[in-house]
Amino acid sequence: MKKLNVGILGATGMVGQNYVRLLEGHPWFEVSFVAASEKSAGKKYSEAVSGRWHMPAPIPEAARDLMVEDASKVGKAVGDCSLVFSAMEMDRQAVQKLESEYAAKGLPVFSNSSAHRWTEDVPMVIPEINPDHLGIIPAQQRRNGWGRGFIVVKPNCSLQSYLTPVYALMKAGFEVKNMVLATLQAVSGAGYPGVASMDIVDNTIPFISGEEEKSEKEPLKILGSIAGGRFVNNDSIKISAHCNRVPVTDGHTACVSLGFGPKKPGVEETIEIWRKFKALPQELDLPSAPKQPIIYLTENNRPQPRKDRDNDKAMAVTVGRLRPCNVFDLRFVGLSHNTVRGAAGGGILNAELAYKRKLL
Repeated sequence: MKKLNVGILGATGMVGQNYVRLLEGHPWFEVSFVAASEKSAGKKYSEAVSGRWHMPAPIPEAARDLMVEDASKVGKAVGDCSLVFSAMEMDRQAVQKLESEYAAKGLPVFSNSSAHRWTEDVPMVIPEINPDHLGIIPAQQRRNGWGRGFIVVKPNCSLQSYLTPVYALMKAGFEVKNMVLATLQAVSGAGYPGVASMDIVDNTIPFISGEEEKSEKEPLKILGSIAGGRFVNNDSIKISAHCNRVPVTDGHTACVSLGFGPKKPGVEETIEIWRKFKALPQELDLPSAPKQPIIYLTENNRPQPRKDRDNDKAMAVTVGRLRPCNVFDLRFVGLSHNTVRGAAGGGILNAELAYKRKLL
């Protein structure tokens, strides 16, 4: 089959580099366009990332000689690619404007930015949870006067470490009423150069700007519904989050306590639900989808970032330490790879889902 040419906005940053790496050899998509800030424009990709390529493998040969374009010159992408992945690092309003300009030019935009997460008609998607939210795209296109173009975003990277296991229990018929969580977030989540070594080595920082608000609010949209061409949040769940930066390279961990309605799952029942859980990405056999989206480990000291973040292409959620909670009903520990599942890999999976839904 002929592959779709795709572009990457913010291709020289950490998330952009992950897109370049993960898309190498993709069966459906081929990187044909890379763009970044004006200072990188006009250079070969290999030159633009020289000395700051931070991926665990060399720069893919197919990307080395691509010329980096100025991402602000939207017309350059038209004709060169069928969709773009956005990993731009600018202020919120600038990203909103730029992504909307690409969509207006007829290019679907799959974004890692938080800029459009609360735009009323932009779906914030975890494909195992809310693939039906892509159904709002025609309303989004009509409201904006766009043709082929649209915007889809993925949520905050830390949500991936716990929300799918929670949703699996909800899908099985258990009503989650209360959730208290503490995230232990890797330094790669801050990008590069990120947190200064003098701040994070031998230390934990109990504050990450904006993270607690995202952790408490974004699940409500993801677990919500569509009404009148807009999203309606699921406000039946109360969430309290503590977000911490820890001296781990990759892998966000979450310690979660859940309170349920009158019907409560037992420990063994929950483990069985998680082990059997499959969703649309697995049914469609999407290239980036994990075969087993939730992996449960029985060892009492797992999951651990160094040992478990790469499970199933680094796209699975690994959970463990499920046990009764003395305050609520159940508690567990979840882990996901923040720069793969939580960033570029999640964006690619969203695009794969849209491709299968014939939106591209």
